[in-house]
Amino acid sequence: MDIQENIINKVAQSNLVTLDPAAFYPAGERVIYDIKDNLYMELILREKDFREFVKQHDWAQYEGKNVGVTCTADAIVPAWAYMLLANRLAPYAREVVFGDAGVLETVLFEKELAKADFEQYRNQRIVLKGCGDTPVPTSAYVELTKRLTPVAKSLMFGEPCSTVPIYKRKD
Repeated sequence: MDIQENIINKVAQSNLVTLDPAAFYPAGERVIYDIKDNLYMELILREKDFREFVKQHDWAQYEGKNVGVTCTADAIVPAWAYMLLANRLAPYAREVVFGDAGVLETVLFEKELAKADFEQYRNQRIVLKGCGDTPVPTSAYVELTKRLTPVAKSLMFGEPCSTVPIYKRKD
């Protein structure tokens, strides 16, 4: 008897559905606009200078990009300054958010996940893939868990051969 005949692939027989969060990776280049470059001595926003910058800057360079607007300097920046930037970026950028790269990724993933139909996973045993080449923020795993819990029979994290149980519906 061939030893290969005795090997049973239990993972293949498990009826697990592997869902790769990277499949929801939002399209578009990411850019962070740091308002600190517009501050005098990285401390003070001069309204006249800032308004002139906003008027003269080539906003078309952000065409189709996802832009996070932030300030990495330890300065108090009034809300209207970010509003001016959002106003100028909106006609060009694919998305504009207030925040750093992490916030930008969170918002982008949440918007993509909001468009998805999770009903297709009803009563399924789901494994959320835990590793891959595409960076997936933890916030996306949290959002996926929130959306899958009401429909899935069970939810696990990792790979089908090695999972961490997250949720199992009590039947």
